[in-house]
Amino acid sequence: MHMSRVVLTGSVFAACALLHPAPGLAWGDEGHRIVGRIALPLLTPAALAQVDTLLAADDDALTERDFVARTVWADRWRDSDRNSSKVRYTATQQWHFVDIEIAHPDLSDACAGQRPLPEGTPASQGPARDCVVDKVEQFAAELTDVSLPQAERILALKFLLHFTGDLHQPLHAADNHDQGGNQVQVLFSHHHVASRLHAYWDTAVVQRIGRDEAAVAQDLSATFAAQSAAWQQGRPADWAQESFAAARDVVYTLPSTAVPDEHGTPAYPLDQAYEQRAEATARQQLAKAGFRLAALLNAALR
Repeated sequence: MHMSRVVLTGSVFAACALLHPAPGLAWGDEGHRIVGRIALPLLTPAALAQVDTLLAADDDALTERDFVARTVWADRWRDSDRNSSKVRYTATQQWHFVDIEIAHPDLSDACAGQRPLPEGTPASQGPARDCVVDKVEQFAAELTDVSLPQAERILALKFLLHFTGDLHQPLHAADNHDQGGNQVQVLFSHHHVASRLHAYWDTAVVQRIGRDEAAVAQDLSATFAAQSAAWQQGRPADWAQESFAAARDVVYTLPSTAVPDEHGTPAYPLDQAYEQRAEATARQQLAKAGFRLAALLNAALR
């Protein structure tokens, strides 16, 4: 398991990510906002009222203060001091993924043993060596606990909005001794310069689905409405296993031979069949994330 994955996100980087991809965008901002747009209309009146109350009490300026914008807040928080003190970066960067090894899948090992939080420790102050499965469970539990300080529940909401999306990006739930696809180069579409496999799944696949986030969210909600109830079953550990299976069965079904890009970098060429499978998988994963985020919030905020 690779515990030193470097992560960089933000719409500022989206345009250049395909040519000069940064490691680990975690759906990119577009994907996370689509997840939020799917979840928001599915909230019960009680959950929506409590979400609105928590968001209204939060004056953090890292993102806009609405529900959809806050889905990218955890990335902004992590990266806010990555070029300086690295306190936030070091404390939270491993929370965004769970590197289940393709060759020897072991969720507990990928989650550092899935140890419980130390007694009395807020989830936002939990150990840096943890995984996205544990953090989704911890923050969902904190939202349920109205005895906690409002500031902690606000953090729980913002982390949960983001981490539920992260959990459904297949390369945030799998590793093939390549830092979750960050050490694998690919060529796709008409590009002549290699991109990281992880960056391809973060942004290129989402952009292939569509550039209008609201329209994509509406389409996915309608397309998969019949599966919504079934997909909302289970717990984060089950969802991580699904994401892992998508990585194993789709993401890593790469050609056997790499070819040089225009700079001579060896890269695996992704054919049309691969890209079609990738798009179909990403559509399902984004829809699942949105449906499940709504289910988590509805269960926690009754």
